[in-house]
Amino acid sequence: MLLVRVGKASRHKPMTNDSKKSESSVRAMKSANKAAMTAAESTEQREDTKGNAGTATTRRTQSRESVSSGLARVRQLAKEQPKLRFTALMHHLTADLLRQSYFWLKRNAAPGVDGVTWEAYGGEQLDERLADLFARVHRGAYRALPSRRKMIPKPDGRERPLGIASLEDKIVQRAMVEILNEIYEADFLGFSYGFRPGRGQHDALDALAYAITRTPVNWILDADLRAYFDTVSHDWLIRFLEHRIGDPRVIRLIRKWLQAGVMDGLNLIATTKGTPQGSVISPLLANVYLHYSFDLWIHRWRKKHASGNIVVVRYADDIVVGLQHYTDANALKSQLETRLATFSLTLHPEKTRLIEFGRWADERRRKRGDGKPEPFGFLGFLHICAKSRKGYFQLRRQTRPDRMRITLQAIGEQLRKRMHQSVEEQGRWLQSVVRGYFAYHAVPTNFPALCTFRYRITRLWRHVLSRRSQNAYTTWRTMSAIVKTWLPTPRIIHPWPGERFAVNHPM
Repeated sequence: MLLVRVGKASRHKPMTNDSKKSESSVRAMKSANKAAMTAAESTEQREDTKGNAGTATTRRTQSRESVSSGLARVRQLAKEQPKLRFTALMHHLTADLLRQSYFWLKRNAAPGVDGVTWEAYGGEQLDERLADLFARVHRGAYRALPSRRKMIPKPDGRERPLGIASLEDKIVQRAMVEILNEIYEADFLGFSYGFRPGRGQHDALDALAYAITRTPVNWILDADLRAYFDTVSHDWLIRFLEHRIGDPRVIRLIRKWLQAGVMDGLNLIATTKGTPQGSVISPLLANVYLHYSFDLWIHRWRKKHASGNIVVVRYADDIVVGLQHYTDANALKSQLETRLATFSLTLHPEKTRLIEFGRWADERRRKRGDGKPEPFGFLGFLHICAKSRKGYFQLRRQTRPDRMRITLQAIGEQLRKRMHQSVEEQGRWLQSVVRGYFAYHAVPTNFPALCTFRYRITRLWRHVLSRRSQNAYTTWRTMSAIVKTWLPTPRIIHPWPGERFAVNHPM
């Protein structure tokens, strides 16, 4: 396999005739491994991810500096040469990139085991601290600290462990993500949406809705990976990374983060598998792992083995596959279990479902005497087979009741802590919370859920105001005036999925 060094000197050194002939001969010897692997989702009718990776991804920072030309060269080589291993990447982790990474971090994020916040790390000594961090990283003296474990409630009543990295670990990880994105954005396939530049949750939701309503989808495989972030094999992950990364310093740095351990209270827990869910680099590593273990496999499978239409949408470890024929769906489910087991992954037996769904599912089930098609959840929404006012098929997306309940519980706890604040202070806080909730959930067909959410917020707020003192009872007339002043009115702000999908992915 060809090894290449991407360095600064090579960009400025003029090429002689001999070197040009040598380079052309080397390129002629390379074989494209994506000749039979177009990155675009076949049902999405979009450009390949190769084309997406070649577009400008320059980001504005506080210093208003552009992405370095060195990273642009990495992006170009990754796009042009799919089998290229990058043997010199560490020099792209510069002091300027570390500074940009610091300003890219969230200001109010929880501190790690070091107890250092974003504000405390900055200030007049920021440049000195970043210079010291840069020197430690490049001379090998940098040591990753354990992540601080924090438990987050899940909709099913269980808790999800999050790993909160120290601030310096976040800075270095964010810089490394910036470098590695230039490589892997040329590799990732079109149906992968999670935690990628220029892609979001609503892009994945639009792609899924478009596929269900515009293509022959009769069955849905709702695949749930059991404890995905906790079961990722470190050995397989490193092997996957080494397909593209030949710089041992980068691999060594990633190993440090994987093996740093987790602090649960005062106990240090060694990590022999998994990636800390919540760390800056964890989403990219998760995408790399699933790219090789799932994406490439299912892309080949649907071309070689499927007899009908298959559409795939993946957001991190949330996977939904739409299929035309039951035989394909049943075969895919059994073979997927075997494929994932090879890489230490398992499907959750209770949450993974194969259900009849689509434009003709309700009619077929009615003829057989079965009930209505089962809904399935994806990215916080229930997807339901419904009909429009004119009697046509309509994919109804509704906020999951369990997710709404958890959100309301968290808001109620915060309101009780703010009980003795003024109505204006409470109103400003609730206004931002409700506006943020609507920004995500205000999709077509979800208007009743928005009204329900606002009404329950009103009840919670009235309950808190009425408990401030013995004479603080708040009537509904008074509460209506307060709510009208502070809480946003429910309205749909997202377009229909087909409209936005057509704009983002023109024919």
